[in-house]
Amino acid sequence: MLNVFGQRTARQSFCDRLSRRRSIQIGGLSLLGLSLPDVLRADQQKMAAAASGKSVILVWMHGGPSQLDTFDMKPAAPAEYRGAFSPIATSLPGLEVCELLPEHAKVADKCTVIRSFSHGNGDHWAAAHWMLTGRLGANGSDRKPRQPYMGAVASHLLGPTQPGSLPNVNMNDGGFGFHGGAWLGVNCNPFRYGEFSYGNEAGRLPTGDHKSFSLVDGLSEKRMMNRVALQQQLDTVRRQLDGNRTFDQLDSMNQQALDIVLSGKVRKAFDVSDESPALRQRYGPGWGEQALLARRLIEAGVRFVSLNTGYFDDHSNIERALKDKLPRHDKAVGVLIQDLADRGMLDDTLVIVAGEFGHTPRINGNAGRDHWPQAQSILLAGGGYRHGQVIGSTNAKAEYPTSRKIGVEDFCATVYHALGLKPDDLLTDLSGRPVHLLPGGQVPRELLG
Repeated sequence: MLNVFGQRTARQSFCDRLSRRRSIQIGGLSLLGLSLPDVLRADQQKMAAAASGKSVILVWMHGGPSQLDTFDMKPAAPAEYRGAFSPIATSLPGLEVCELLPEHAKVADKCTVIRSFSHGNGDHWAAAHWMLTGRLGANGSDRKPRQPYMGAVASHLLGPTQPGSLPNVNMNDGGFGFHGGAWLGVNCNPFRYGEFSYGNEAGRLPTGDHKSFSLVDGLSEKRMMNRVALQQQLDTVRRQLDGNRTFDQLDSMNQQALDIVLSGKVRKAFDVSDESPALRQRYGPGWGEQALLARRLIEAGVRFVSLNTGYFDDHSNIERALKDKLPRHDKAVGVLIQDLADRGMLDDTLVIVAGEFGHTPRINGNAGRDHWPQAQSILLAGGGYRHGQVIGSTNAKAEYPTSRKIGVEDFCATVYHALGLKPDDLLTDLSGRPVHLLPGGQVPRELLG
């Protein structure tokens, strides 16, 4: 694994404890390999309409959440379908959620639940690639990403919402998810943070925490300036040998990287210890603390933040697994939505929660649920959309939609629309051809009412 400065780091196991993450230091700035300027390069390729302050926080439940154990409970179904948990009332009349989601219940009036999301692919990698890019490409046998992630597209077309910030941050990359730039280039990969598992399906992503932007190990501001001056001298030599204008924007990229290091704005956002103990306790540790960080990053000008929670692929002992995971996930998402609302940020920030598919309505012989792409429940809040509603329905056992089927391209179109982008907006691929952001899809009309 390469860090943000092109250095080798050991692979880390998936863990939601921030204290165990590996950090990197600005003192290790490399003249070669992937560096912070690479991450910032997308800021040079903005659309004219990029003045929008709209942002996205994607909470990715990799492995796939069970619809019957979250937002589409069927208490009247036979026991082998309804599962172990009971529904509770919410702040949205008519909507009940799992008893393990009390923080979700409090903010349900600020949310939309789509119960009729459905697609036909039960392969983790293929479905995740499809959901996160809008196109099929990878699969379990060939996991190489073929298309750029939505956050990478936002990085390429829009950049950050504030100058001198990062456009795209991913927490806990790994599992079943594709968060990289693919053919858009590594400069559109997200800044990578947290703990990771299953390798890095998105490619080599930069990684770090608030210490990544610190002047440490005796590296004073003066010494930093001297190092940058030396690098610029070496770049001048390389430029003279380069006939393809590769280095034309190198100075501006390095200056932006230096501005981030010396201003401390992004570093400050990464340091959640600035928050009050009471608020940190509300969020809780692990995923909760990372959700708090997501809010701070949005405030600091990051356009697109993804937080991977999970792993929710519980083929056995799902009751025990969800008793552990759902309460932590609940605090991360429910408290985040309320916090954004309290700060007046929710209307400009889309919070969207999904995984690559749902899970089987019928509990299997190992007391778990298996892959089921035919039905999944998705949660949305904010983003300028109309909320306080449930869209679509499934049959009595949550097996398939019975009204308002919503598909993958609609999901992606909903994310893009919140950023001011449209499915028919164009990218230029490696061959120089224009490519639409999506082959189709539309925002569910109920969100626009």
